[in-house]
Amino acid sequence: MTDFETITVPGRLCGYPGVAFGGYVAGLLAAHAAAEGVRVDFRRPVPTDAPVQLAATPGGGAELTDGTDLLAAAVPGEPTTEAPPAPTWEQALAAAEAYRAAPPDGSVDCFGCGLDRTSDTGLRLHCGRVPGTALVATAWTPGPALGDADGLLPPELVWGALDCPGNAVGRLLDDRRPGAVTAALSGRLLRPVPVGAGLVSYSWLLGGEGRKYRAGTALATAEGELCAVGEALWVEPRTDR
Repeated sequence: MTDFETITVPGRLCGYPGVAFGGYVAGLLAAHAAAEGVRVDFRRPVPTDAPVQLAATPGGGAELTDGTDLLAAAVPGEPTTEAPPAPTWEQALAAAEAYRAAPPDGSVDCFGCGLDRTSDTGLRLHCGRVPGTALVATAWTPGPALGDADGLLPPELVWGALDCPGNAVGRLLDDRRPGAVTAALSGRLLRPVPVGAGLVSYSWLLGGEGRKYRAGTALATAEGELCAVGEALWVEPRTDR
């Protein structure tokens, strides 16, 4: 393949130190895929502050490489899970406040869920348990600096809102260890998402085996209208690391 675009993910858009935020990477690839529903598989960590190559692939997909090795690939593919009704804004806000009051060990400066991010420098996806349900959730409001010229959250950041909640559901509802990574993320965006308006991100467990588990994720307005739905495969670190 000869036609490609060289891009660099800024360091502020990290998940783990030096590694690009998975939801953002998935959104970049999805924007170049010829389908509304897209599945992104992560093969190797995508570095921040380093040039990588983004190219279309046959069949309506896209891939990201470092010039030699495949880092991530997108193909048309719908999430197979159906989102349950969103928690209320009040439930999601209480869950977020509980998370911030007692965050789990292993928190990092992630663009999606970093505790020290502001509404203009991160998504603040601080998902906590929702009592009486099998959900984790957070209430959050993207700041103006995250919006595009039309005042909307860019699609790659909407995809980002489908990423970190899957980590939280594994940690909080399935006793998973810190350090898990997104191995695959499928998503479908359903409506534009304005900045400056309240949003609810939430997640539910779909199953797991060994170091792997699957999570459903969704983004809704404060009134409960779905904006996006996703499904992710997460992998825990090996015990010898």
